[in-house]
Amino acid sequence: MNREQALELLKQHLNNENHINHSLAVEAIMRGLAERLGEDVEKYGLAGLLHDIDYDITGEDPHRHSLVGAEILQEQGLPEDIVYAVKAHNEIHGLPRQSLLDKTLWAADPVSGFIIAAALVRPDKDLKEVQLKSLKKRFKEKAFARGASREQMASCSELGLELDEFLTIALDSMKKIAAELGLDG
Repeated sequence: MNREQALELLKQHLNNENHINHSLAVEAIMRGLAERLGEDVEKYGLAGLLHDIDYDITGEDPHRHSLVGAEILQEQGLPEDIVYAVKAHNEIHGLPRQSLLDKTLWAADPVSGFIIAAALVRPDKDLKEVQLKSLKKRFKEKAFARGASREQMASCSELGLELDEFLTIALDSMKKIAAELGLDG
């Protein structure tokens, strides 16, 4: 499945614009991380783009979230490692994150919302103006973007990345699609 087909599939299953934007942001971050880690950029991008494909129907039922998505992806013939990474990104299932793909998706998922929140609190709502320095400051503020797990983001160490580098890659990756996310001032 190529990226265009994956985006079409995502939009068949997700109608909420915020959920679609989250998926696009995680895709961008996954691509940036794959490039840095020397991994398959297309594969990582697909995992990021499709990781919440079931959210419109399972958002209220965390025990089904990611299992339904994995079924959809399996039916579409996506590689088993992507299907498993999607399943494992929901910690409620207790699945071990074993591969680098699993660990990367786990770390990338919350940082997208964290960075979007950092852009939205700016008067200009311009993602391109968000700086690493402000992200580091906000990271310490537990009340800021409370749903973005700091522990999960800090798991970037399992990828061999310091938090500063991880945040920089995520931020730079999202800045490339700021207009698509509606965060270009």
